[in-house]
Amino acid sequence: MKTPWHLWVIGIVMLLWNGMGAMDYVMTVSRNADYLAQFTPERLAFLNAFPAWAKGRWALAVWLYVLGSIFVLMRFRLAVWLLSAGFFFMIVTTIHNLFLAEVPAQETMSGFEIIFTLILFSLAILQIVYARYLARIAVLG
Repeated sequence: MKTPWHLWVIGIVMLLWNGMGAMDYVMTVSRNADYLAQFTPERLAFLNAFPAWAKGRWALAVWLYVLGSIFVLMRFRLAVWLLSAGFFFMIVTTIHNLFLAEVPAQETMSGFEIIFTLILFSLAILQIVYARYLARIAVLG
């Protein structure tokens, strides 16, 4: 099947969006002082309490979405699996952050951050739905 025009538009937007998530991850775990200056002391305490395995799940969520975006652009069916796996790790990380973390995330989140988290989940689901649609109409092979 011919590549639809929307694959390029949506695929590039997906890659840019997920790239911003990757940048957030890298700047946070590399302890970039300029980047961390925007966080409240409570938020920094939350981030500092992250165990290595929690950072690993966060990394998997972020990088699976970046790779899934690239695979959408390359028209590989594996994109659906990568995005779905990324979503799984996103859920696991969020459950840890909200309910199991030493400093629970909800104690440090502003109203904007709560809304932003809901937007993140919505966009993550939409990316999976879009990739599944492309696979169903045989654009992803």
